[in-house]
Amino acid sequence: MGKLDANKKKKRESLLNTAFSIFTSKGVSQTSISEIVEKAGVAKGTFYLYFKDKYDIKNKLVAHKSSLLFKNAIEELSKQSELEYMEKIIFIIDNIINQLNENQSLLTFISKNLSWGIFKNALISSDNEDDYNFKNIYDAMISDSPKKLKDPEVMIFMIIELVSSTIYSSILYDEPVSLEELKPYLYDTVKNIIRQHEIDE
Repeated sequence: MGKLDANKKKKRESLLNTAFSIFTSKGVSQTSISEIVEKAGVAKGTFYLYFKDKYDIKNKLVAHKSSLLFKNAIEELSKQSELEYMEKIIFIIDNIINQLNENQSLLTFISKNLSWGIFKNALISSDNEDDYNFKNIYDAMISDSPKKLKDPEVMIFMIIELVSSTIYSSILYDEPVSLEELKPYLYDTVKNIIRQHEIDE
């Protein structure tokens, strides 16, 4: 990487990190682009080299932060041996949940802003070369299945929606039960979703 490319990457990362800090303390709606660029120490024109508006940087942040969660989970999964297909999926989910439990501001940010559109766009293309490739995860999960899956995209969508919507209140408020009490119910439901998409050949 040349000096110019390294400088561009540094500015983009500074904008992303600054935006995340402000978004998680003030909220997206209360944050202005002027505030982001001022605190990042870059010119306003520089912002528009990388992002269309504050919602674009928000979406890229959600995809980027989600990518890091998956990357950490996959790295931990690689240290495990002889896990069955469903056990691998549950392991990844459990690891991500534990990461979010340890970083509740990240949980709040992702839960409020994650949508299937953002996630699917991250499957198709990544704007950040450092991001973990969601498509690799997705393809591996599908190909590792011992049975053929019908509508795998629907399956992944339902699992993501289920997990993201149920853990929020449990982590932040212990509602309706604590996270550890919730996990067995959650994982049984995830397994049932997978089973519903398996095709007996």
